[in-house]
Amino acid sequence: MSGRRGYMGFIGVDTGGSSIMRVFPEWARILDLPTDRLVGHDLPVGASDDAYVQLVERIRDDPEHRGALVTTHKMALYGAAHHLFDSLDPFAVACGEVSSIAVRDGRLLGHAKDPLTAALALDDVLPPDHFATTGATALVLGAGGAGTALTWSLQERLDRPARTVVTDTSAERLAHLRSVHERRGTDEGAIEYVRVGSPEASRDLLAETPPRSLVVNASGLGKDRPGSPLPADAVFPENAVVWEFNYRGTLEFLAQARAQEDERGLTVVDGWRYFIHGWSQVIAEVFDIDLTPELVERLADAAAAVR
Repeated sequence: MSGRRGYMGFIGVDTGGSSIMRVFPEWARILDLPTDRLVGHDLPVGASDDAYVQLVERIRDDPEHRGALVTTHKMALYGAAHHLFDSLDPFAVACGEVSSIAVRDGRLLGHAKDPLTAALALDDVLPPDHFATTGATALVLGAGGAGTALTWSLQERLDRPARTVVTDTSAERLAHLRSVHERRGTDEGAIEYVRVGSPEASRDLLAETPPRSLVVNASGLGKDRPGSPLPADAVFPENAVVWEFNYRGTLEFLAQARAQEDERGLTVVDGWRYFIHGWSQVIAEVFDIDLTPELVERLADAAAAVR
């Protein structure tokens, strides 16, 4: 890519450890992007509003900066810096998060790609009639950005689960999630919002979950911080689909599911396809390109070589 200029950013906590740093140059070749440079912008969890504002202003004002993907900081960045954007998509406003920042024709564009990403990854995990034919429910452990995106996409399904339970340790995050679904128009009672004070409380909810249900770690535990939202003695429902949103980190939740995979007949899925869809959708937005299913599979094959 000699002679090409500019770079794309990656806003996270420990961006250097992500597989995308090795994948991006090859994806840039496949997609014929104008740059193959990906630069990490690391901020700690709980960074100040000023830190987010300064970073967004830097992206806006640097003519070489094409845009960025946002991971852990999606909601915090929106809260601190949404006023800097010239345009925010409806998902970003409804969910109160930004996962994609694009600089185009001098304008700063913010998008929340996570609901779309979650829907694409969910289609890879479950058949379209899973809930309708099994009577399964969904238990989502975590009400942050990932949990918000997943519950949104679950409610968009034609066979949406009759019962979705979302847990979190934070009453504030649960209240935010409830407000998102109120704005969406989600049916009252379709989602139960449960504040849990300990992993044992989540374990008790897991014990009430019927067979073949979807159980998801959307908490961030096992990636940004070590640990699992479930205690060591938690037992998954028989034939459940257990989805760990993370693909790297300490991954304690994934290990718990793997240990019960054969005995309980589980389908265990990590966050790799979510990673593929998440990055490819943001890259398509930043560089304003069309992304076909065939291209996504080419990107997935290229990424598998460095996993």
